[in-house]
This record gives sequence, structure tokens and C-alpha cells, in this order.
Amino acid sequence: MIEVSKMSKDELFVWVVDLLSEMFELDKTTLTLNSNLYADLDIDSIDAVDLAVKLKQMTGLRLQPEVFKQIRTIGDVINALHDLCAKPQE
Repeated sequence: MIEVSKMSKDELFVWVVDLLSEMFELDKTTLTLNSNLYADLDIDSIDAVDLAVKLKQMTGLRLQPEVFKQIRTIGDVINALHDLCAKPQE
């Protein structure tokens, strides 16, 4: 299990970029905080669900559907994970 609660946002960025690169065969050098998952990276809704499942498997943290629906960029993924770690788990 990856302990994202102990990661800085910079470390989270590196980890999320590695994950996206591995899952969707993306070039890490082209990925930025502002990369749009849908428009820039060509991730569709099924890929997004796969990403949410993979994040839960790897971190044990579950992004609520209403939060995940608002995610558009890599930066949004990082912020959502960071915010989730800041909240007490139910």
C-alpha cells in the first residue's frame, strides 16, 4: 500500500505521473499539473473509472464520486488525494 499521506504534493505528482504513464502508455515528459485527463491525455470515462479503482487499490483511499467527477487535470488528482489524506478516514 502506498502511503500518500506522507508524500508532498511534488512527490504525489511524480507518483501520479508514473501511474498514468504505466496505465495509459503516456510519455511522462509531456505530463504537467495542467494536463487535462480527457482533452490532452485522451482518457475516456471508462479509463477514469479504472484510474479511480487503481488509486483505491494502491492507496486504500476512496475518492468520493462527487469529487472524482470534478477532476479534470493531473493537478486535480493530486489535490484530491492530498485533501483526502488531510481528512480523517471513516
